[in-house]
Amino acid sequence: MPKRLTDAQIAQYARDGFTSPVRVCDAATARGWRAELEQVEAALGHPLHYPEKSKTYLLCGWADAIVHHPAVLDAVEDLIGPDILVYHTTMWTKEARQPAFVLWHQDGTYFFLDPPEQVTAWVALTDATTEMGCVRIIPGSHRLGQLPHTDHPDPLNMIKRGQGIHGRFDHETGVAMPLRAGEMSLHHTFAVHSSGPNHADDRRMGLGISYIPTRVRPLGAPTPSALLVRGTDRYQHFVAERRLEIPLSPAAWAAHAEANRRFRARQDAGAAPAV
Repeated sequence: MPKRLTDAQIAQYARDGFTSPVRVCDAATARGWRAELEQVEAALGHPLHYPEKSKTYLLCGWADAIVHHPAVLDAVEDLIGPDILVYHTTMWTKEARQPAFVLWHQDGTYFFLDPPEQVTAWVALTDATTEMGCVRIIPGSHRLGQLPHTDHPDPLNMIKRGQGIHGRFDHETGVAMPLRAGEMSLHHTFAVHSSGPNHADDRRMGLGISYIPTRVRPLGAPTPSALLVRGTDRYQHFVAERRLEIPLSPAAWAAHAEANRRFRARQDAGAAPAV
């Protein structure tokens, strides 16, 4: 029996490569996470950007709370089983009335994992309406396997390298996945998705969490790191991360830097993703 998702949501994920929305917490809890994030930004003197926006659960208490949230993990367990690693996270913030966008892409392009069983939980810290540039997704595109991606850097593209699927889909393709604060969407690693600019008067903020079952192994070198968040890791395919103890401490900054170094080196090395 599913722990969090309905049978219909599990069937939708299998059929369409996504399900949304899924309630994680109330709006007040999400606002609290946002407030904590913005306190960190105030201390840093700038909005979160790379590297702080990546693997933030190793640095900040609010992100650690989200990746370990029982409602998130119960839903993920319904899709990939009880032994779960966090492989990566990215904080996606679109400032109010700004033209930043995310090009059509598949998450599996960047992760080099076999088998390709990664699921992204996109947890909304604020509302993410169509006006605010919520995620759009192509139903059934996860069945296409890994599609070719090319690099076309653009200062407005929130994917750092500008890597994406060019010329195949326009922004009106697919379906929107609007969320309210405290909700999440779930999508498959091969699901093709994008998001447009934020035309609203508030920031659009969401944490994208890449979960994998422990049986998944990384392709190539160097070996990346991952954090066990539920169950048991009988395989030890990844360098084991340790759960955050003291947010923003020297130890946290060091662990965060090393995890990102490994992840970025794996990306820069390149590989043929699993198909």
